[in-house]
Amino acid sequence: MTNTPLLLAGIGVLAVGTFSMRFAGPALRSRVEVPERAQKLLAAAAIVLLTALVATAALTASHGPAGIARPAGVLVGGVLAWRKVPFVLIVVGAAATAAVLRLLGVP
Repeated sequence: MTNTPLLLAGIGVLAVGTFSMRFAGPALRSRVEVPERAQKLLAAAAIVLLTALVATAALTASHGPAGIARPAGVLVGGVLAWRKVPFVLIVVGAAATAAVLRLLGVP
């Protein structure tokens, strides 16, 4: 995209929208009552969205499958997170798993 004013306008609109959404939560918290069922549904929706994001990032590369090394690293990271290992060790464990598998020639 070479239209700089349009790009800057888009960034500005997104910035104002983001700020408005972040401001609306605390400002409307005492005025709007969200039903218990809607709160549970939103919590489940967030989990589903994050799971879909992880699956997409872990299983695809460009326009095809990611191979075996990346999903294996994500799986190791997920297991370490489930076991409540410190975040740094989760990242190192996942990266090391993928690196070792790639070093061994696994795609």
